Amino acid sequence: MRLNTIKPAAGSKKKSTRVGRGWSSGLGKTCGKGQKGQTSRGKGKVAIGFEGGQMPFHRRIPKSGFTSKKSLITRELRLSELNNLGVDDIDLPILIALNVFDQNVKHVKIIATGVIERPVTIKGLRVSAAARAAIEAAGGKVES
Repeated sequence: MRLNTIKPAAGSKKKSTRVGRGWSSGLGKTCGKGQKGQTSRGKGKVAIGFEGGQMPFHRRIPKSGFTSKKSLITRELRLSELNNLGVDDIDLPILIALNVFDQNVKHVKIIATGVIERPVTIKGLRVSAAARAAIEAAGGKVES
């Protein structure tokens, strides 16, 4: 192989179409760009998402996501946090009084993260199945 004999593969270099060279070429006069208008002239640039002056789709759709109002009044409590409370009977008013949660909280669910080392009584709180098993295994009980 010599540098002066290297050629691109057959068919890899396609000749560009010559436009505006008479009607017999099939791309004469308007060069395949149609009549008048922005895209027929010069570079004919149109911004991405431009819809001819109509309000573009990306501006018509709502921008705000959905936040459930329930998430503002619902909290989770870990099993490991129950050890640090220092009380045996746990319910929502006690958790608010101990400043674990603020006044806005209406629902609390105890989840099985960490371990519980002492027996506690849970009243009126939601408890996951794994957390219920852990509380009962530690000698505590869950009351609805």
